[in-house]
Amino acid sequence: MSKRRVAYYYDGDTGSYTYGLGHPMKPHRMRVTHDLVSAYGMLDKMHVLRPKRATPEVMSAFHTDEYIHFLNRVTPETAEELTYHGTRFLMGEDNPAFEGVFEFCSISAGGSISAAQRISSGAADIAINWAGGLHHAKKREASGFCYINDIVLGILELLRTYPRVLYIDIDCHHGDGVEEAFYTTDRVMTCSFHKFGEYFPGTGTQEDRGRGKGRNYTVNIPLKDGITDEAFKRVFEPIINKIMEVYRPGAVILQCGADSLAGDKLGCFNLTMNGHAHCVQYLRAFNVPLILLGGGGYTVKNVARTWTYETACALGVQDDIDPNLPWNEYFEWFGPRYRLEVPENNMDDLNVRDGSLDKVRATALQQLSQLPCAPSVGMHEVPRESLGRHLGLDIAEGDADEDGGTDDLDRRLAQHSRFVYKLQEPGGGSDESDDERYDSDGSSYRRRKRMSILSNRVINVDPDVGRGLPRGRRFFKSAVRWDETYGRVRLGKEPILRSLNGSRRGGMLEVTGRSTPGGDVTTEDWEDSTSV
Repeated sequence: MSKRRVAYYYDGDTGSYTYGLGHPMKPHRMRVTHDLVSAYGMLDKMHVLRPKRATPEVMSAFHTDEYIHFLNRVTPETAEELTYHGTRFLMGEDNPAFEGVFEFCSISAGGSISAAQRISSGAADIAINWAGGLHHAKKREASGFCYINDIVLGILELLRTYPRVLYIDIDCHHGDGVEEAFYTTDRVMTCSFHKFGEYFPGTGTQEDRGRGKGRNYTVNIPLKDGITDEAFKRVFEPIINKIMEVYRPGAVILQCGADSLAGDKLGCFNLTMNGHAHCVQYLRAFNVPLILLGGGGYTVKNVARTWTYETACALGVQDDIDPNLPWNEYFEWFGPRYRLEVPENNMDDLNVRDGSLDKVRATALQQLSQLPCAPSVGMHEVPRESLGRHLGLDIAEGDADEDGGTDDLDRRLAQHSRFVYKLQEPGGGSDESDDERYDSDGSSYRRRKRMSILSNRVINVDPDVGRGLPRGRRFFKSAVRWDETYGRVRLGKEPILRSLNGSRRGGMLEVTGRSTPGGDVTTEDWEDSTSV
């Protein structure tokens, strides 16, 4: 098997974080995986790198400023207040505000972005970041144990160099966050193999094919419980082969979520380690720049086994490693067999029993056959320096002032940020109507149903609950009114004095929003008139 240049990204602090006692997501699995990879002697065959941690500015390339600002300051003690009693940013019990959540996200996102930069520069053929693959995170909220969508950030980095990027997801759960981010573009094709039914996140039918320019560039393969290696191979290979033929991506990202393995605590597939890793081997054979990311996986010892074996597949040494595990720090965890294997169990494969697998494959191939050709895009030279540095806005260390390392531009930006985020304080004003919400970038979005990855049940959250906002309130209504008496325009808070004998006694009371019988000012009108 041909040799490939492999870059392996790992930060030793990743395994130090915890979602909380009893939570199924265990960041420590990355440390166990790294220790096993090291025990097999694979680190010497790769370029091992510690990724640069992503900054808030980098994360805001996809996520909203408000959400990044929230993650940067939330703690377990302030979570109740900052989430408005659990109605914004972190809904339900899936995504706790654990200690160090922002640092954990910066490591995950930084690894995927660094991997994309390594691939784009041509310094590596395959890049690995097992701390990434958090595909459920949305633009403005966490979902399914995912806070920052490192995959989207990595794809955005790849799009600076490659005209087309293919994203493949073999996690047991649908990759809804990545699909939603690129649903209307043809520069990114998303292909997700996942369980569908009464299962988180409840999306990913074959009717979801994209919109606008992205029509038919979203491919969903909904599967049922118990799919085996052979059945998965029958649907994976022809669909991926067709995609590579008609789409011709410049780079591929494979999300290797390990909850599709047999025996996973939250998964319901029946794939072995070899069946799961076959996807890596199959994509490696296309000789296209490839990024391998982590994802789900809640039986830690099986996750570590599989990602170690898939690291060997990326190196092309999977046939040379010993199936008997070498001694390592976590050797006792892998008992009683102490072997590099994840065997299948006795689950029934519902996909083969009712013949649904053939129908799903035929539908996907028919969708791909409707694509005329690989879309093109006008590419320009990637700038070698940031826009801020090019305009001279970057500040050298010697130019910083003595009282805090800031200059006038920093102060003005900070003042503007305080003004913006002050609007988000509990009990503060809001520019959101009942049916539509607005982000800092001006884009609107509507409420949607959310599911819990733990219970697979729908969570209905009303963002207005706990925020002290009266329902039915109108905003952006003009405070200007026409006065019939004086025949001129006046502001709503300007008092009207028709006569000194009090013929309109409520005139002076308009200033406080009160009215007397016969007056035409209500509390709601007063609130509208002050919302200028």
